[in-house]
Amino acid sequence: MAAPSPCSTTLRRDGYERRRPDETLLYQLIEQHWPTFLERAEPSGGLPDFVVKEFEAYLRCGILEHGLAHFACRRCGESTVVAHSCKKRGFCPSCTGRRMADVAAHLVDEVFPEVPVRQWVCSLPWRLRYAMGYDRKLCADVLDASIVSLRRSLRRRAKAQLGLRSVEDARFGAVTFIQRGDSSLRLNVHFHCLVLDGVYVRDDEGELRFHSLGAPSHEEVNEVARWTHERLGRVLERHGRSFDELACDDAPDLLAQEQPALASCYGASVADRQLLGDAPGQRTRKLVHRVWEVAKPNEALAEVGGVNVHAGAAVPSRDRQRLERLCRYVARPPLAQDRLETTGDGRCRYNFRHAWKNGVHAVLLAPLDLIARLCALIPPPRFHMIRYHGVLAGHAKVRAEVVPGPVAVATEPTQTRLLFDGEPTQLEAIAKRATRHPWAWLLQRVFAVDIMTCPRCRGAMRLVKPMRLVKLANKPDEIARVLAELGLGPRPPPRPRPARAGQLELDFAS
Repeated sequence: MAAPSPCSTTLRRDGYERRRPDETLLYQLIEQHWPTFLERAEPSGGLPDFVVKEFEAYLRCGILEHGLAHFACRRCGESTVVAHSCKKRGFCPSCTGRRMADVAAHLVDEVFPEVPVRQWVCSLPWRLRYAMGYDRKLCADVLDASIVSLRRSLRRRAKAQLGLRSVEDARFGAVTFIQRGDSSLRLNVHFHCLVLDGVYVRDDEGELRFHSLGAPSHEEVNEVARWTHERLGRVLERHGRSFDELACDDAPDLLAQEQPALASCYGASVADRQLLGDAPGQRTRKLVHRVWEVAKPNEALAEVGGVNVHAGAAVPSRDRQRLERLCRYVARPPLAQDRLETTGDGRCRYNFRHAWKNGVHAVLLAPLDLIARLCALIPPPRFHMIRYHGVLAGHAKVRAEVVPGPVAVATEPTQTRLLFDGEPTQLEAIAKRATRHPWAWLLQRVFAVDIMTCPRCRGAMRLVKPMRLVKLANKPDEIARVLAELGLGPRPPPRPRPARAGQLELDFAS
């Protein structure tokens, strides 16, 4: 193999370029204002560790000085480097985007059978969203209330259409994605449920057969919303809450007692108010254009007591590419970098992908308010964001009869020495399950980019050596040497922090 050359400058035919997060607006805003925000939260007890670690990991994600992998062509020695990632699940556009593609590929290849799939969206009262943002047990129980109501509707429809003797004969399946934010980056916990658009029923031979039920009527969607609202009352009662208590501003707030700084971020985000901007406590400023069309009534939409349920269009059974796009949509990152920009007065403008019905198409945030909203979007530890239900659940007895199954990865045969004979014995290769798809495999699937092919001679790239340079302050010479070998100079010094403004003296938790 040829000796590795300095880092490649050859343009790839597929357009792939090494990402440089420090050149993006989001990174620059956080790098400049995060120390001020963190200092601002200290008088209120500071932020929890999982929030601080999320931001610190993001500022290291994709930066070569914090670790990289060096690849070189076997034939011509062409080199390229890939920086280590933070692998967080809060707001990092790269890592949440990778997780999105990984989950979508897993669901399409290994979970969803070839049957129609319909998206159901359940939104909840605003005050309940605040509590669900930090109380994972409450969030799980609220989701269970929604899923039980949806399952009840499908079973009743199946019994009426298929002539079943009992609703227990109908088996449903679903996968739920818990989204924490909306298009304006507010804390808005809601559920995207990908539901098998029908039920499984055992035939006379004992085989599970799928029966499609078709689109629900407006009355059936309204029933799901009403049943969910009724069950929510019982869920809140079990948690010592009520709808009347949620509507009161003086209701007890456990989060404010334990984490006042984070509670301020949650409260300002849910209420859509400024926290540290030029007018703290006031509504967030938005950009509005004239509405030319009046939205038509949606028959697949119903709202009861603040519980909003929407039944989307079903994906046909054989359209797997469309299903994968739908999975990516419901698992999408909370923030899109290409929609973030700055205004002339230093504020951040975040554009919506689609304008709201009232014509709002963008939100204006001070940099510190943007960081506050990102804090609210970070899920707490052990807060599961994907749930499996019915026949798709991991513990379901009939799951093996329904799902396509995992793709096994064969391992190399190994030798072992028997205890008594002492003779080495050749063992057959054991198929093991891949826990996550490789980075290069996802690039090939999503963007048709073959990163393991040399851009110069089309030869195969191989990993030269992984490097993890964590102790930057202790080994600066080693870091400089590695970057010099690859022809990459050191990064410029960080920008100076801005002077503290007067409004930063405001009580953070007020």
